[in-house]
Amino acid sequence: MSNKNPYDRFRGNDLILRDELAIDRTILANERTILAYLRGAISLILVGITFMHFFETGLLGYVGLACVPFGAGVGIFGYVRYRKMNKDIRNVRSSFIQQANKPDTEKPIPGDSQSTG
Repeated sequence: MSNKNPYDRFRGNDLILRDELAIDRTILANERTILAYLRGAISLILVGITFMHFFETGLLGYVGLACVPFGAGVGIFGYVRYRKMNKDIRNVRSSFIQQANKPDTEKPIPGDSQSTG
């Protein structure tokens, strides 16, 4: 699996409205994903605490004991993944804003007699 940034293809190109809206949808999807990770982490932690409370001995007590750190790990993993993806998305957005604010001096103006040389 390659570590190449999937948004590298947008760098240096002019983004159109469709691409800008796609970035917005990606931001929202990234936020939904972190919420799903956190929901799963909280569920695992609560299941672990419940199992440890009601089944103090036996296999389910040990399952509960394993669920608590596993849930914390899922939460941390989701947060780290969210931050990395959010940084990549923000980089694409900032490159889009920089390109939009850059003056187009190198392109000739159609019908301009000075640009024909």
